Amino acid sequence: MKSTSYYPVLMTDRVAETARFYESHFRFTRLFDADWYVHLQSSEDPTVNLAILDGAHATIPVSARGGRASGVLLNFEVADVDAQYQRAIAQGLNVLLALRDEAFGQRHFIVQGPDGVLIDVIQPIPPSEAFMRQYAAGAAAS
Repeated sequence: MKSTSYYPVLMTDRVAETARFYESHFRFTRLFDADWYVHLQSSEDPTVNLAILDGAHATIPVSARGGRASGVLLNFEVADVDAQYQRAIAQGLNVLLALRDEAFGQRHFIVQGPDGVLIDVIQPIPPSEAFMRQYAAGAAAS
């Protein structure tokens, strides 16, 4: 299968609020707007898309209707995670994990959206020597 596009669709019972959250805090704009589905695109990169769907909508199979996004962690890689962290604090976002460096090669923090989805804002950094061996050739940040 050759994919022509890929984007997550978050099921929620708070479509409007969730869409506004990503617009306000993560610079998304609306490409499609209905009360049951909102398709968002990054205002900075048209290849970055996200959709918000009413989990009770008729397009969802009956056995899964009423579902909500759970067990999901969205990763957004950025060029300056420190600036984004200060912005998140200033905007009063629900920060669950404060800004920190990880030996596996990330400087990051985690916030939570209004639908409960976790959002990990990441800047790749050089990994420790121990973790460097686990990366494929050329895959680690340098």
